[in-house]
Amino acid sequence: MKKFILFFFLSLIFSKATFAQTTEVWIVRHAEKDKTNPEDKDPNLSDEGRIRAGDLATFLKKTKFDVAFSTPYKRTHQTLDSLIIPKVVNYNDPKSLVDSVKKNYAGKTVIVAAHSNTVLEIIEAFDGKRPKEMLTEDDYDYIFRLTVKDDNAKVKMDQFGRPHHL
Repeated sequence: MKKFILFFFLSLIFSKATFAQTTEVWIVRHAEKDKTNPEDKDPNLSDEGRIRAGDLATFLKKTKFDVAFSTPYKRTHQTLDSLIIPKVVNYNDPKSLVDSVKKNYAGKTVIVAAHSNTVLEIIEAFDGKRPKEMLTEDDYDYIFRLTVKDDNAKVKMDQFGRPHHL
């Protein structure tokens, strides 16, 4: 009987380790937006932003995404346009985004297009450690890769395209 109980508990531990899936989450701020009309609350990308969106595609050319998440703004969607993604889902807040990824896309590769004031908040919502204290209005060249397993996220920060920070 003791052997059976030991076998049962070892099986439970092994199955938990086997079924815990790793989700890869890439988070990027939208590329440079057109600022010619300060009244426009939903501007397109600027020429520079379209170049950066292409640079993003080049940076991620070997990554196959299962899904993308974007806020419902033109600039976040346009940032993702150069990537080949089978499905783009709108989100409105970091909590609903994280809940959706954990519930529906565990074990998948996901990209999120966000804003300067939400990128770091999203990383923390995935239980990742904030890699920078803040992002400024000029920080368009950072990209963050999260490796999420259970309630633990490892964060790697990188840069792509023309650097703002030399």
